[in-house]
Amino acid sequence: MFPSQNRNAKVDINTIFEVKNHLKIRGMKIGLIKERKTPPDRRVVFSPQKAAEVQSQFKDLQFVVEPSDIRIFSDEAYLNQGLELSENISNCDVLLGVKEVPEEALIPNTSYFFFSHTIKKQPYNRDLLKAVLDKNIQLYDHEVITAASGNRLIGFGRYAGLVGAYNGFRALGLRDQLFELPKVDNLADLDALKQELDNIKIPNLKICLSGLGKVARGAKEILDYLQIKEVGVEVYLNSTFEEPVYAVIDVLDYNKRKDGQPGKISEFFLDPTPYESDFMRFAKVTDYFIAGHFYGDNAPFLFSREDAKRSDFNINLIADISCDIDGPVASTIRPSTIANPFYGYDPQTESEVAFDTKNAITVMAVDNLPCELPKDASEGFGEMFAEHVIPAFFNGDLDGILERARMTKDGNLTPKYAYLQDFVEDNE
Repeated sequence: MFPSQNRNAKVDINTIFEVKNHLKIRGMKIGLIKERKTPPDRRVVFSPQKAAEVQSQFKDLQFVVEPSDIRIFSDEAYLNQGLELSENISNCDVLLGVKEVPEEALIPNTSYFFFSHTIKKQPYNRDLLKAVLDKNIQLYDHEVITAASGNRLIGFGRYAGLVGAYNGFRALGLRDQLFELPKVDNLADLDALKQELDNIKIPNLKICLSGLGKVARGAKEILDYLQIKEVGVEVYLNSTFEEPVYAVIDVLDYNKRKDGQPGKISEFFLDPTPYESDFMRFAKVTDYFIAGHFYGDNAPFLFSREDAKRSDFNINLIADISCDIDGPVASTIRPSTIANPFYGYDPQTESEVAFDTKNAITVMAVDNLPCELPKDASEGFGEMFAEHVIPAFFNGDLDGILERARMTKDGNLTPKYAYLQDFVEDNE
C-alpha cells in the first residue's frame, strides 16, 4: 500500500517521495499544527502568504492548517489564501510545529519537525523523546537543520537578538528613569518596535556585544538603528568617548591561551580547554553587556561570581540573550520571563534583588525572546524553511539536509544521535 494511505508504513520521508515519484502519484500534504505548549507560543512555521506561495511553487504540495485560537495569524487569514483548514491532520505526510509537542498530542507513525530541546540531553524533555520513540515517530529537529558544513540554516536567532537588545535598553530606561519603552509583546511588529526607539535618547554608554552569529547580528541591528557608533576592540578598550559607542567581540577577544601563545579560532572550537577568560579587560570599561555569543562545552566562563565582586568590574546592565543558567555569565542565576523580564544580581551576596537596586547588576535573561515578535519571527522562519528545507522534500534530499536533521527512525535513534541512548534510558 502507498505510504500516505497506511499510517503504520510512514516511517521515512524520502521513501514516501521516491514511491510517489515512481508511481506518478501527486500530492504531498504538510500540516501546520496548533502550538500546544504552555505558556502558549503564537509563532508558526509558515505565514498564510508564504504557505500559499510555497504551495503554488510546488504543484504536488498541499498545506493543511490545524485551527488555532492563539496563532499570530488567524484561521481566516489562511482560508483567504486558499489553504485548507482541518481539525484532522493525521493524514499529512509531515507535521510542522515550532515548540515541543506535548506527549499526549503526538500522532503515532508520522513525521514531525519541531524544536525538541533534547540534543543537549535536557532532562525536562527526556519523556518527550521517549514518547517519540515509543510512538514510532520520525523526528526532525529544527535546531539541527544544517548545511554540510554544520552551519545552521534556520532559526529564530535574529529575533532573539533584536528583542534582547531592545529589552536591555528598556531596562536601562526604567531603572535610571531616563525613558519608558513599551513591552515588545504589546507592539504589532518590528516596525512598531523601531518607531518606539525613535523616541529615546541613549546616554553616554560603552556597550559590549559578544558573538558574530544570527543572535548577535540581530542585536547589532538595534544598535545600528539607534545610530550608536561602532568602534574597534582596541579603541573601545583604551579610549573614552562623549557619545555612546559599542564594540563587537569574538571568542579570541575575550579568551586567551593559558600559556601566553597566540590563539587560533579553529583550535579553540576543537578544544577550548587550553584557554582562559580574558573578559575582565572588557568588564572594566563596559556599562552595558549584550551576551549574544554561543557557549560551547568546556569553554571558559566569561566572568565568575568572584570577578563580579571586584571593585573594577564596571558592568551594571546585562542582556543575556544566550541565557545559560549558572554558566558563563555569572549574574544569570535564572531565566526571566516575558511578563517579568528583569531582575537584579547583587555581586556581594550572590543573590537576586530588585532590578533597580543600587550597586546591583540589572539582568535581562528571557529565554524565549522571539515569542515577543511572533509575526516577524514567523515570517522570517518561513522564508528560511522554504528556501532550505522544502526543496529537499522533492529532490530526494540531494544535499542531505533531511538526513542530518532526522533524530529518530523506526522507533530508534539515528546513528548521529545515538549518543542520546543512555539519556533516553535514564542511565546517566
